[in-house]
Amino acid sequence: MQRQLRRRQLLPFVAQLQPCLVAMEACGGAHFWAREIAERGHEVRLMSPRFVRPYVKSNKNDARDAEAICEAVGRPSMRFVAVKSQAQQDMLALHRVRSLLVRERTALMNQMRGLLAEYGIVVVQGAVPLRRALALILEERDNGVSEILRELLVEMSERQRLLEDRLKRYDQRITEFARADERAGRLMAVEGVGPLTATALIAAVGNARQFRSGRELSTWLGLVPRQHSSGGRSVLLGISKRGDRYLRTLLIHGARAALRFAARKRDPRSRWIGAVRERRGANNFLQKHLLYEVQCTCKRDLTTNERYQG
Repeated sequence: MQRQLRRRQLLPFVAQLQPCLVAMEACGGAHFWAREIAERGHEVRLMSPRFVRPYVKSNKNDARDAEAICEAVGRPSMRFVAVKSQAQQDMLALHRVRSLLVRERTALMNQMRGLLAEYGIVVVQGAVPLRRALALILEERDNGVSEILRELLVEMSERQRLLEDRLKRYDQRITEFARADERAGRLMAVEGVGPLTATALIAAVGNARQFRSGRELSTWLGLVPRQHSSGGRSVLLGISKRGDRYLRTLLIHGARAALRFAARKRDPRSRWIGAVRERRGANNFLQKHLLYEVQCTCKRDLTTNERYQG
């Protein structure tokens, strides 16, 4: 059949159908609709819009989009997106809000440093040096800072403390989730993986057994090279970066931490890490270490006063 439905008409219409296969593009709200439709006895499959686009005929409209989805879901080699549970979405929401607070705090600190630089006061990067410098600047009265700027700095420093307090609460909740989840405990056994990365990986991936290997999970994360091969000649490019940027960023930070601490150790693995770093450079090693971390995860189931600058 071909029928156009409003959002409020969808679930009553689906409820009266015989059990069937329901295909959708993975987009905003798709996981909610997938769970609701599955509760009504249907099999739901989500697909990336990137994989559906080649099946759109001629110009794009709603009817042709639906036809393309119907065509794509029947392909035997089609890759599907696992439906996220509400618990996964809750954890992802917590991570997204925390990430937004981090960006807001960074923007606020950069603005404070920029305003101070206009008055000849240069403060080094970092939340702690800025907090110490502000305490000295606001205490002194003969440092060239006007009363208007002083009031602005007081208000901005209060906003910074508020953001940091909220970040601490979010970090505490994430740590509590990680301690209560046995999967997170296994993930944190991997060097460079902490509560933040473990919970984000669990929320984004869910059941890692949906991937056939760690290499396939690495591909999903965008950590494998792009390929532009033809005529039997293989050409590998940089990493594809097609996956979750936030999750990939966390893994990069974890790999950098592992790389830093490996320089202080003399065990065989740390010596191997040092040799790879010397031979290929730190960034190339990061990619290799990330692949190792992900594959382990899949196997385990987943010019002014110097005191202002101090």
